[in-house]
Amino acid sequence: MLEKTAQNERDVQVTFRMPPMDGVVELYLCGEFNNWHTAGAPLSLETDGSWVATLVLQAGKSYRFRYLDNQGRWHNDWDADAYVPNDFGTEDSVVDLIAPLKKYPQGDVKQAKPRVKGAPAGRGDSAGKRASAGKAPLKGAAAGKLTASGKGTPAGKNAPPKKGRPRPR
Repeated sequence: MLEKTAQNERDVQVTFRMPPMDGVVELYLCGEFNNWHTAGAPLSLETDGSWVATLVLQAGKSYRFRYLDNQGRWHNDWDADAYVPNDFGTEDSVVDLIAPLKKYPQGDVKQAKPRVKGAPAGRGDSAGKRASAGKAPLKGAAAGKLTASGKGTPAGKNAPPKKGRPRPR
């Protein structure tokens, strides 16, 4: 299983996990990130018998990898992002860090600006401020909706129908 956490724009922390395996007392993570060095990234044995290793890898790339046990057997990560054929007639697991990962600090949520009552949807509050700045409140039929230009138009019964829509009765 792969767990990915963006550290910054350039680095991603990847945790590699393998389930318990009979007869395995040592397990190594080998891949393009360590030139397939067979003893370069040992996995730690957890209390539940699973294996884990955490590496920081460069974002914007994908990496082939496999696990090598103490008996010389290669294992794939069946929860990898992809699998690609290798030169030995088997497949390599792939961890994909090309898709950007973002880490948002808790509480860093941008909220939309409140709309001015009567302003057209999607225009924020700028159209409403332009239409009402320095003017007295509109009354009667002129107190209707604002157009895209920000100028008031009648919205009462005598208002012209919108194109493409039947006039309500």
